[in-house]
Amino acid sequence: MEGLRPEILKEIVTTKMPFGKYEGRILCDLPISYLEWFIAKGGFPKGKLGVLLSTVYEIKMNGLEEIIFELKKQFL
Repeated sequence: MEGLRPEILKEIVTTKMPFGKYEGRILCDLPISYLEWFIAKGGFPKGKLGVLLSTVYEIKMNGLEEIIFELKKQFL
């Protein structure tokens, strides 16, 4: 997550999933199993959504959910 921009962190707690099983759910609230499903199917979508999903995945995989809790307090 080197070089992570602050606006990306804000967006993971304010952007909703635009499609699929979890359409409408805030990205940071997606279950890790769903993020792993993307990886198993060939990777995250291209573009900004892929960057956001990848960021959420890295945070959750590294046990850093406290970051998400703090971001939610700040931006929601």
